[in-house]
Amino acid sequence: MIRPPRLRHSLPSILISAVIFGGCMSTAGAASFELPALNTPPSTEHHAGKIVWADLITPDLAAAEKFYGTLFGWTFHRIRAGSSDYAVAMLDGRPIGGLMEKAIPVGERHQSAWLTFMAVADVDGSKRVAMAHGAKVLAGSRSYPMRGRQCVLSDPEGAIFAILASSSGDSPDYLPVTGEWIWSSLHAKDAGAEAAFYQELFGYDVFELPSDDDSEHLILSTDNYARASANSLAAGSTRRHPHWLNFVRVDNAADMTAKVIAMGGHVLVEPRVDRHGGMVAVVADPAGAPFGLMEWSESDTKAEPK
Repeated sequence: MIRPPRLRHSLPSILISAVIFGGCMSTAGAASFELPALNTPPSTEHHAGKIVWADLITPDLAAAEKFYGTLFGWTFHRIRAGSSDYAVAMLDGRPIGGLMEKAIPVGERHQSAWLTFMAVADVDGSKRVAMAHGAKVLAGSRSYPMRGRQCVLSDPEGAIFAILASSSGDSPDYLPVTGEWIWSSLHAKDAGAEAAFYQELFGYDVFELPSDDDSEHLILSTDNYARASANSLAAGSTRRHPHWLNFVRVDNAADMTAKVIAMGGHVLVEPRVDRHGGMVAVVADPAGAPFGLMEWSESDTKAEPK
């Protein structure tokens, strides 16, 4: 049984860190193909619980490339992965994510989605810890030549995530540039119990934020950096199942939301001022994959809450 998380402090304000790119393949069958290393040159850094990569599962790879390339300036390098097409998303020559085409069978309803990868030192050991605390294995441990070892899991409430032990180390902590992943948030029925699960898995410090709506808002932190948040599912949310949501740093969330709509995407949460003082919005690409848009000032801190 998961214990309540060990809270470090109750906070008057929110402070969020930067979360930067990593690398991994999500669900392809064969492990013989090569993916770019998470770090070039290799790093000796390791940050348990850091969000290091995200893979998009989409029914139309070409359409997804056009959408995200136009929106964020990403470029793409195609790789044939077994029977599937996979594209590594690049920004300024650096890998920041992956897109994999997976057809939706006729008559079935599946939503395109981004899969969040989190850093661990030992995939198989972490998998055992996760399973002992209520997780399920969705894709077993697998190694890739340049990338490392990975596994895809669902947490006790069913939110899907992946773990990655990078063979080239974890990327250093710094503020992402515009167009990179900057934050991830978990939305759950019981945010406290879910935070306790991830605390057991990654050794997070958990910080409670004040709330004016009786909802739980928790910051998950390691190595003096806030890594992610755990939040109660919003009342009336169209996505009532627990899930991870990844945010991309943008200069203007309202302008980018309008651009998403113009390119056939959808707005799930209108642009609004977030707890850290910048604008955020939640949108979905034309295939329905949700993601967030987040403004971030150069003066905002990356340190964990104190």
